[in-house]
Formats: sequence, structure tokens, C-alpha cells
Amino acid sequence: MIVTTSGQVEGKTIAKTIGLVKGSTIRARHVGRDIMAGLRGLVGGEITEYTKMMAEAREEAIRRMIEDAEKQGANAIVSMRLATSMIMQ
Repeated sequence: MIVTTSGQVEGKTIAKTIGLVKGSTIRARHVGRDIMAGLRGLVGGEITEYTKMMAEAREEAIRRMIEDAEKQGANAIVSMRLATSMIMQ
């Protein structure tokens, strides 16, 4: 499956627009990660626990988006966008 953020794929012609495809995921924080992140936040620097969690969430969302596209009969996803947001309890 071709996945691109551009509106076209070089050397290919878009013959048919199928419509919107999506892939979402929500990740819960882990108490242990929060403790480590809090300690790291005191001294500064990257909070690698959260960086890893965000990367995993993005990969899962893209995987789900590809599955949705395949179910709809698509062979490519163009103009792909990712968005993140925070949900508070």
C-alpha cells in the first residue's frame, strides 16, 4: 500500500477517489512511566517513555488506516495526515 502525505504519487494517476479512510488509537499512560517521566522532567531532556508511546500509537493508527483503505478497495492513501490530542480523565 502506497501511503504519502502529498496529494499525488509520482508516475501514477488517481483513477478513482474512494473517500475518507481513518485509523485511530488511544493509549493510556502507565504509573511507572509517569514516575520516570516526572523525575526526568525535573532535570530536563527528552521524556523517552512518552516519545516511545507516541511513536507506537502513530504506527498503530497508520496500520489501522491501511486496513480501512484495503477494506474499501484502495491501493494507495494520498494526502495522509496525523493528528494527536490529549484526553484528560
